[in-house]
Amino acid sequence: MSEITIINPATEQICGRYELMEQHEVATIIEEMHRVQKSWCLTSFSERKKCLVNTAKLLRKNKDTYAKLMTDEMGKPITQSLAEIEKCATVFDYYAAEGERLLEPETIKTEFYKSYRSFQPLGIIFAIMPWNFPFWQVMRFAAPNLTLGNAGLLKHAPNSIGTALAIEELFLQAGFPKNLFRSVIIDIDLSPFVIRHPHVAGVTLTGSNRAGQSVAKEAGHALKKLVLELGGSDPYVILVDADIEFAANQCVTSRLGINAGQSCIAAKRLIVVKNIKDEFERLVIEKAKTYIMGDPQNPTTNLGPIAREDLRAKLDQQVELATAKGAHCVLGGTLPKGKGFFYPATILLNVTEDSPAFREELFGPVICITIAEDENDALRLANHSEFGLGSAIFTRDLKRGEQLAREKMHAGTCAVNRYVASDPRLPFGGIKQSGHGRELSMEGMREFANIKTVIVNK
Repeated sequence: MSEITIINPATEQICGRYELMEQHEVATIIEEMHRVQKSWCLTSFSERKKCLVNTAKLLRKNKDTYAKLMTDEMGKPITQSLAEIEKCATVFDYYAAEGERLLEPETIKTEFYKSYRSFQPLGIIFAIMPWNFPFWQVMRFAAPNLTLGNAGLLKHAPNSIGTALAIEELFLQAGFPKNLFRSVIIDIDLSPFVIRHPHVAGVTLTGSNRAGQSVAKEAGHALKKLVLELGGSDPYVILVDADIEFAANQCVTSRLGINAGQSCIAAKRLIVVKNIKDEFERLVIEKAKTYIMGDPQNPTTNLGPIAREDLRAKLDQQVELATAKGAHCVLGGTLPKGKGFFYPATILLNVTEDSPAFREELFGPVICITIAEDENDALRLANHSEFGLGSAIFTRDLKRGEQLAREKMHAGTCAVNRYVASDPRLPFGGIKQSGHGRELSMEGMREFANIKTVIVNK
């Protein structure tokens, strides 16, 4: 029997071993989930709400345990892990408070006696989730779907198996029926079997573009509904009238202060108008120097390790290639010695649009700064990407900033004077190579609903 071994990225010690499930085991789980979901979808909202409320309470009660597990498995600084658990609780708060309203049928005026759209669950939703936000990514899929009446089948990242099992147990403790939510320990080779299973109604994936292409191919073959949240190379545009210090702080926080830059919506391309570039670069360098690598279990640490050794090696190669192509490394950029898959806070200046660091997604604590001639050039550079997940604009002219965010920036989310972050109340997702479909809010609940038209005539 093959197994998965999890390596603590800060210590390089083994922190877990898990046996892989075989196909017949997974098939049995799916069959049982199908039976349970058929019953769950008939329950009242008040019954579901009790489970949602309990989940939020348990997350907060056991946050220290969950946060430590997350940090051990993938290296997130403990303060950020604790914040992630609290954020997970808020998504259950949201659907407990708003779920009944979101599920209400919506009347459509026609010549018929009555006509409306209703929202019915589809069945089992298969989720392929990443390691970088190992609780949050799962919860933002699970909360709306369990509220709707669907079941959740999770294939977590190989370095987050302990987290996956803890989440399964959490839902049991919260009062959800046994086998309504299950975590399967499988490698990628079994994913096509799961996707094509007749009881699996939809697939959601958060991951790389390559993974998205592979899953989309399988889901298309099986004619299954699909939501993809893929890579990002988020541009942050700093205009001449911006509060430069505030903008620099937001950009550095987004890039370095959230999971060591291992985030799809981190500020990956800082595009600054040349008139203010010197002051902006000075401030970014000053603020980045406050991010020091250290033990992620220590509450004072603000920069943890890269999650895996191979990911760190890839990031280091990307930085080397960028400097070879003309980027100027003014901070970091060198692999540290010692235990752990650490990578220092790094700043690359003079990153031009033909640089690989401008085109590719760098998944780690690397700040790339590109100079624009003026506002129009900055917007052009921002949109010159195959990705379209998040973006931000910094300006004191709020009316102008809002207009640019709404009409000129090509992304699923655009913030004005703030770094991008997902929120249970707001739909989240991307365009272009960043995927399609939406999570969270009303849209996240309805992605895997049968939006059924009902017509009643006398």
